[in-house]
Amino acid sequence: MALALFDLDETLIAGDSASLWLEYMVAEELAPAGMIAEEQGMMSLYHQGKMDMHQYMAFTLQPLAGKTRQWLDSLCSRFAEQVLCERIYPEGLARIEWHRQRGDELVLISASGEHLVAPMARMLGMDHCVAILLDEESGMLTGQTRGTLSFREGKVARINQLFAGREQLWQGSFGYSDSHNDLPMLRAVTHPHGVNPAPALRQQAEELGWPVLEWQL
Repeated sequence: MALALFDLDETLIAGDSASLWLEYMVAEELAPAGMIAEEQGMMSLYHQGKMDMHQYMAFTLQPLAGKTRQWLDSLCSRFAEQVLCERIYPEGLARIEWHRQRGDELVLISASGEHLVAPMARMLGMDHCVAILLDEESGMLTGQTRGTLSFREGKVARINQLFAGREQLWQGSFGYSDSHNDLPMLRAVTHPHGVNPAPALRQQAEELGWPVLEWQL
Protein backbone atom coordinates (compact mmCIF):
# COMPACT_ATOMS: atom_id res chain seq x y z
CA MET A 1 0.00 0.00 0.00
CA ALA A 2 1.57 3.25 -1.16
CA LEU A 3 0.57 6.79 -0.28
CA ALA A 4 -1.14 8.80 -3.02
CA LEU A 5 -1.05 12.50 -2.10
CA PHE A 6 -3.38 14.82 -4.01
CA ASP A 7 -3.35 18.59 -3.72
CA LEU A 8 -6.84 20.09 -4.04
CA ASP A 9 -6.80 23.62 -5.48
CA GLU A 10 -5.95 23.89 -9.19
CA THR A 11 -5.02 20.19 -9.08
CA LEU A 12 -8.19 18.19 -8.50
CA ILE A 13 -10.43 21.20 -9.01
CA ALA A 14 -10.35 24.12 -11.43
CA GLY A 15 -9.92 27.09 -9.13
CA ASP A 16 -8.89 27.86 -5.57
CA SER A 17 -11.33 26.75 -2.88
CA ALA A 18 -10.34 29.50 -0.44
CA SER A 19 -10.85 32.28 -2.99
CA LEU A 20 -14.15 30.77 -4.13
CA TRP A 21 -15.23 30.44 -0.50
CA LEU A 22 -14.58 34.11 0.17
CA GLU A 23 -16.67 35.03 -2.87
CA TYR A 24 -19.39 32.71 -1.55
CA MET A 25 -19.30 34.36 1.89
CA VAL A 26 -19.56 37.81 0.32
CA ALA A 27 -22.52 36.67 -1.78
CA GLU A 28 -24.17 35.29 1.36
CA GLU A 29 -23.46 38.59 3.15
CA LEU A 30 -21.20 36.84 5.65
CA ALA A 31 -18.12 38.87 4.72
CA PRO A 32 -17.56 42.42 3.43
CA ALA A 33 -17.06 42.75 -0.33
CA GLY A 34 -13.86 44.71 0.22
CA MET A 35 -12.09 41.55 1.39
CA ILE A 36 -12.01 40.13 -2.13
CA ALA A 37 -9.50 42.62 -3.57
CA GLU A 38 -7.17 42.22 -0.59
CA GLU A 39 -7.38 38.43 -0.80
CA GLN A 40 -6.55 38.54 -4.51
CA GLY A 41 -3.44 40.55 -3.69
CA MET A 42 -2.38 37.89 -1.20
CA MET A 43 -3.00 35.15 -3.77
CA SER A 44 -0.71 36.98 -6.18
CA LEU A 45 2.02 36.62 -3.56
CA TYR A 46 1.15 32.92 -3.26
CA HIS A 47 1.77 32.38 -6.97
CA GLN A 48 5.10 34.19 -6.57
CA GLY A 49 6.04 31.93 -3.66
CA LYS A 50 6.02 34.88 -1.25
CA MET A 51 2.81 34.40 0.74
CA ASP A 52 2.77 34.54 4.54
CA MET A 53 0.23 31.78 5.11
CA HIS A 54 -0.31 32.68 8.77
CA GLN A 55 -1.23 36.20 7.68
CA TYR A 56 -3.49 34.94 4.90
CA MET A 57 -5.37 32.58 7.19
CA ALA A 58 -5.81 35.19 9.93
CA PHE A 59 -7.27 37.57 7.36
CA THR A 60 -9.63 35.14 5.63
CA LEU A 61 -10.85 33.54 8.87
CA GLN A 62 -11.98 36.85 10.38
CA PRO A 63 -15.63 36.41 9.34
CA LEU A 64 -15.75 33.02 11.08
CA ALA A 65 -14.62 34.17 14.53
CA GLY A 66 -17.34 33.48 17.09
CA LYS A 67 -19.17 30.99 14.88
CA THR A 68 -19.75 27.37 15.88
CA ARG A 69 -18.09 24.44 14.16
CA GLN A 70 -21.51 22.90 13.49
CA TRP A 71 -22.69 26.04 11.69
CA LEU A 72 -19.50 26.19 9.62
CA ASP A 73 -19.52 22.51 8.67
CA SER A 74 -23.12 22.74 7.44
CA LEU A 75 -22.39 25.83 5.36
CA CYS A 76 -19.17 24.40 3.90
CA SER A 77 -20.84 21.13 2.93
CA ARG A 78 -23.41 23.14 0.99
CA PHE A 79 -20.64 25.25 -0.57
CA ALA A 80 -18.73 22.15 -1.67
CA GLU A 81 -21.84 20.65 -3.25
CA GLN A 82 -22.94 23.85 -4.97
CA VAL A 83 -19.61 25.32 -6.05
CA LEU A 84 -16.67 22.92 -5.86
CA CYS A 85 -18.15 19.66 -7.14
CA GLU A 86 -18.76 21.01 -10.63
CA ARG A 87 -15.09 22.05 -10.78
CA ILE A 88 -13.63 18.57 -10.21
CA TYR A 89 -11.50 17.36 -13.13
CA PRO A 90 -12.78 14.02 -14.52
CA GLU A 91 -9.16 12.95 -15.07
CA GLY A 92 -8.55 13.58 -11.38
CA LEU A 93 -11.41 11.27 -10.45
CA ALA A 94 -10.02 8.64 -12.80
CA ARG A 95 -6.57 8.89 -11.22
CA ILE A 96 -8.04 8.60 -7.74
CA GLU A 97 -9.91 5.47 -8.82
CA TRP A 98 -6.73 4.05 -10.36
CA HIS A 99 -5.01 4.39 -7.00
CA ARG A 100 -8.01 2.94 -5.19
CA GLN A 101 -7.93 -0.14 -7.41
CA ARG A 102 -4.23 -0.53 -6.60
CA GLY A 103 -5.03 -0.49 -2.91
CA ASP A 104 -3.12 2.73 -2.30
CA GLU A 105 -3.83 5.02 0.65
CA LEU A 106 -5.54 8.16 -0.62
CA VAL A 107 -4.70 11.49 1.00
CA LEU A 108 -6.21 14.86 0.11
CA ILE A 109 -3.63 17.39 1.28
CA SER A 110 -4.12 21.11 0.98
CA ALA A 111 -2.96 24.50 2.22
CA SER A 112 -6.61 25.51 2.49
CA GLY A 113 -8.55 25.31 5.74
CA GLU A 114 -9.96 22.02 6.97
CA HIS A 115 -13.50 23.42 6.75
CA LEU A 116 -13.13 23.55 2.95
CA VAL A 117 -11.02 20.44 2.39
CA ALA A 118 -12.83 17.92 4.61
CA PRO A 119 -16.13 18.01 2.66
CA MET A 120 -14.21 17.38 -0.56
CA ALA A 121 -12.24 14.53 1.01
CA ARG A 122 -15.53 12.87 1.98
CA MET A 123 -17.04 13.35 -1.47
CA LEU A 124 -13.94 12.00 -3.18
CA GLY A 125 -13.75 8.99 -0.87
CA MET A 126 -10.29 9.83 0.40
CA ASP A 127 -8.81 7.84 3.29
CA HIS A 128 -7.27 10.90 4.92
CA CYS A 129 -7.65 14.67 4.89
CA VAL A 130 -4.71 16.94 5.70
CA ALA A 131 -5.45 20.66 5.78
CA ILE A 132 -4.88 23.76 7.90
CA LEU A 133 -6.53 23.24 11.29
CA LEU A 134 -8.89 25.84 12.76
CA ASP A 135 -8.61 26.87 16.39
CA GLU A 136 -11.59 26.66 18.73
CA GLU A 137 -12.31 27.91 22.23
CA SER A 138 -15.35 26.83 24.24
CA GLY A 139 -16.95 25.46 21.09
CA MET A 140 -16.47 28.67 19.12
CA LEU A 141 -14.03 29.35 16.29
CA THR A 142 -11.40 31.92 17.23
CA GLY A 143 -10.51 32.97 13.67
CA GLN A 144 -7.01 31.56 14.17
CA THR A 145 -5.23 28.38 13.15
CA ARG A 146 -3.51 25.73 15.24
CA GLY A 147 -0.64 23.32 14.74
CA THR A 148 1.67 23.00 11.76
CA LEU A 149 0.24 24.62 8.65
CA SER A 150 0.04 22.20 5.71
CA PHE A 151 1.90 24.60 3.45
CA ARG A 152 5.23 24.08 1.65
CA GLU A 153 7.48 22.05 4.01
CA GLY A 154 4.53 21.84 6.37
CA LYS A 155 2.84 19.33 4.07
CA VAL A 156 5.73 16.91 4.50
CA ALA A 157 5.75 17.53 8.26
CA ARG A 158 2.03 16.87 8.57
CA ILE A 159 2.29 13.60 6.61
CA ASN A 160 5.13 12.51 8.88
CA GLN A 161 2.98 13.39 11.91
CA LEU A 162 -0.10 11.60 10.57
CA PHE A 163 1.79 8.40 9.82
CA ALA A 164 4.32 8.58 12.65
CA GLY A 165 6.03 5.25 13.23
CA ARG A 166 5.27 3.77 9.84
CA GLU A 167 8.42 2.34 8.36
CA GLN A 168 9.39 3.27 4.79
CA LEU A 169 6.48 5.72 4.74
CA TRP A 170 7.46 7.46 1.51
CA GLN A 171 8.57 4.36 -0.39
CA GLY A 172 6.61 3.99 -3.63
CA SER A 173 4.53 7.08 -2.88
CA PHE A 174 2.80 9.30 -5.45
CA GLY A 175 2.25 13.05 -5.39
CA TYR A 176 0.12 15.36 -7.54
CA SER A 177 0.17 19.17 -7.53
CA ASP A 178 0.00 22.25 -9.71
CA SER A 179 2.15 24.56 -7.56
CA HIS A 180 5.83 25.16 -6.98
CA ASN A 181 4.85 25.73 -3.34
CA ASP A 182 4.44 21.94 -3.23
CA LEU A 183 7.97 21.16 -4.35
CA PRO A 184 8.91 19.87 -0.86
CA MET A 185 6.10 17.31 -1.06
CA LEU A 186 6.84 16.38 -4.66
CA ARG A 187 10.50 15.89 -3.87
CA ALA A 188 9.58 13.66 -0.93
CA VAL A 189 7.45 11.22 -2.94
CA THR A 190 8.78 8.47 -5.19
CA HIS A 191 6.52 9.37 -8.12
CA PRO A 192 5.91 13.15 -8.40
CA HIS A 193 3.49 14.55 -10.97
CA GLY A 194 2.80 18.08 -12.12
CA VAL A 195 -0.89 18.65 -12.83
CA ASN A 196 -1.64 21.68 -14.99
CA PRO A 197 1.55 23.03 -13.45
CA ALA A 198 2.26 26.70 -12.91
CA PRO A 199 5.28 27.90 -14.93
CA ALA A 200 7.82 27.48 -12.11
CA LEU A 201 6.70 23.91 -11.39
CA ARG A 202 6.49 23.06 -15.09
CA GLN A 203 10.11 24.10 -15.51
CA GLN A 204 11.18 21.96 -12.56
CA ALA A 205 9.18 18.99 -13.82
CA GLU A 206 10.72 19.23 -17.28
CA GLU A 207 14.24 19.53 -15.87
CA LEU A 208 13.74 16.56 -13.51
CA GLY A 209 11.78 14.40 -15.94
CA TRP A 210 8.59 14.33 -13.89
CA PRO A 211 5.34 13.46 -15.68
CA VAL A 212 3.14 16.47 -16.49
CA LEU A 213 -0.61 15.88 -16.63
CA GLU A 214 -2.99 18.26 -18.39
CA TRP A 215 -6.46 17.89 -16.92
CA GLN A 216 -9.53 19.70 -18.28
CA LEU A 217 -13.18 20.11 -17.40
